[in-house]
Amino acid sequence: MPRISPAPALDRRIERLRETARSDQRLDGVLLYGSWTLGEADAYSDIEAYLYVRDAHADDFDGREFIECLAPLKLAYTNMYGILAAVFDDLMRGEFHVEPAGPGIKEVPSWRGQVHLPDPGAAAVLLDRSGRLTAAARRLADFRPPEPVTTAQQLTDELANWTLMLAHVLARGETARAHALLHSVIAPQQLQLCRLLRDSTAHWLTPSRALEDDLPVSDRDRYTATTAPAHQEAVRTAAQRIWQWSRDLAGEAAQRWGIGLPVQLHQEIGAFLNRD
Repeated sequence: MPRISPAPALDRRIERLRETARSDQRLDGVLLYGSWTLGEADAYSDIEAYLYVRDAHADDFDGREFIECLAPLKLAYTNMYGILAAVFDDLMRGEFHVEPAGPGIKEVPSWRGQVHLPDPGAAAVLLDRSGRLTAAARRLADFRPPEPVTTAQQLTDELANWTLMLAHVLARGETARAHALLHSVIAPQQLQLCRLLRDSTAHWLTPSRALEDDLPVSDRDRYTATTAPAHQEAVRTAAQRIWQWSRDLAGEAAQRWGIGLPVQLHQEIGAFLNRD
């Protein structure tokens, strides 16, 4: 799949964020994360950042007022996770965490394994008045691939557990709930196990990202076969296929790393999914 380069206007949006932050003395630091810091941003990428407000101004900093200085807004609201979400006039999306600098910066090193910032100084830290943010962000520079044996065991067990729940939900006749389990819970874990086996963990944290580039055609075809519209028989067929692929991946993991498989349970889950 060809890469889509960021439009110059969007690159300027990042510079505008840097300049606006520097001119606002209430801010102690600004940390960018996501595709812009990984060198993967394109014309469709969001802008995602933490705005660390000096503790003395934590109560008088208006996040919406601040991001309005970047570009005109079509939408701005606090989303379900407590994050300031925005849509700019050019339909670029934004997510801005507004946090007091003291406790907020201290939490950054705890993100290790969940956030990767390969080059914190150049790409991620847009403002750091105290030097604390750069030091904290450097703890996220090295992304270590997951340890294969324990991770494969964990994912294999998760897939068995969640697929059994899927089978129960299908048997109850809750097609929409089964559809959601299939795509939002089981599929990401299955893709992580697949990535682990293919030594393709660069997009581990979002395993569907760049799937078309990262995984062999055979795996992409297996994944496609596990998707379905929210119709009872289609979801049942997809569930059967996703479980077969899970068992195939688990078998590969067992052969490669010697993980333990509850073979009888796996057979019973398959029989449950295949019964009329």
